[in-house]
Amino acid sequence: MKMVSVFLVALFLIGFWDQTNGGRPIHRHLSSNGLGKTPQMGWNSWNHFGCNIDENIIRGTADAMVSTGLSKVGYEYVNIDDCWGELNRDAQGNLVAKASTFPSGMKALVDYVHSKGLKLGIYSDAGYYTCSKTMPGSLGYEEQDAKTFASWGIDYLKYDNCFNNGTNPQERYPKMSEALSNAGCPIFYSMCEWGDQNPATWGPKIANSWRTTGDIQDNWDSITSRADQNDQWAAYAGPGGWNDPDMLEVGNGNMSTVEYRSHFSIWALMKAPLLIGCDIRSATSETLEILSNSEVINVNQDPLGVQGKKVSQQGDLEVWAGPLSNNRVAVILWNRSTSQDAITANWGAIGLPSDAIVQARDLWAHSYLPSDLQGSLTSTVDSHDVKMYILTLSSG
Repeated sequence: MKMVSVFLVALFLIGFWDQTNGGRPIHRHLSSNGLGKTPQMGWNSWNHFGCNIDENIIRGTADAMVSTGLSKVGYEYVNIDDCWGELNRDAQGNLVAKASTFPSGMKALVDYVHSKGLKLGIYSDAGYYTCSKTMPGSLGYEEQDAKTFASWGIDYLKYDNCFNNGTNPQERYPKMSEALSNAGCPIFYSMCEWGDQNPATWGPKIANSWRTTGDIQDNWDSITSRADQNDQWAAYAGPGGWNDPDMLEVGNGNMSTVEYRSHFSIWALMKAPLLIGCDIRSATSETLEILSNSEVINVNQDPLGVQGKKVSQQGDLEVWAGPLSNNRVAVILWNRSTSQDAITANWGAIGLPSDAIVQARDLWAHSYLPSDLQGSLTSTVDSHDVKMYILTLSSG
């Protein structure tokens, strides 16, 4: 059996990725706050609860993050989205937690979440109001609000883009970045600019992640379109800063198990944030099985930090792939059609020499294919489903 050197495969992978990024250099971002070396993992309240949140939901979610084992596989942020605050600031101009829904206050809630070994995130807006218009935004109050968040012990800020009077986001978002840097403790900065002004091209200088799309919805068209929109910015992601096609819908009930498996697999390969959007307190075993697949999560959290991409397609039959550490390759065969079909990943499309002999690990079956492969990988994939593999050079 002909052996292919690890060094040669590494060169092929590097050349492949430069080509698929349009010849641009692969971006490597090391944020000054030291956070986001891998994509963030956690939970956010918006997709399931919207404005119907209170401190009991947040406490219960933190409890469930631990009891379900999700915290053990890497989920660490419990993020409160919009509608947590009073409509008006206090006499000193500070943001105030809503007394009717968060009567214990944010500092007590932070302490509780921290006691579970988790981190608490919060939400504000780079405008005059948040998107719900039920509480003030932080435009013009960046330094004060950042210090307030730090005083509470907040670990994460999602920063939205509503009610800004049309002012330039490239002027508004850096102000909060600087304020967070001056706040005295590291706070993960998640820009929710909706991809309006191509934030992948300027976000890496100021943030740990940046939204590349509009809001996600719990349906197939939304998932596929956001994957495609996010794909074009792959060159700009890397350790310290990540493209964000919005949060996960897995478990919210409007899609099938195979569609949620596709959603989770593609988000993992794209090095997207893995932010759960369902009610994990009542999540089904099928939902938890998807969300806690450590083999898929390990692709997302791989230290090489290269975003996987769509590398070939025939109609609605697609191959997505990306290099991993230790000269491995992650591959997804994605069937976006309405019927079962066979999909082939050719070595040339995913950056391997044609004579490379590999061992393939199926990440959803949790097993190796029975024989080594050379030249290509073919599998039959159900409608709207995926097959996901890690390819490793065979040792003999």
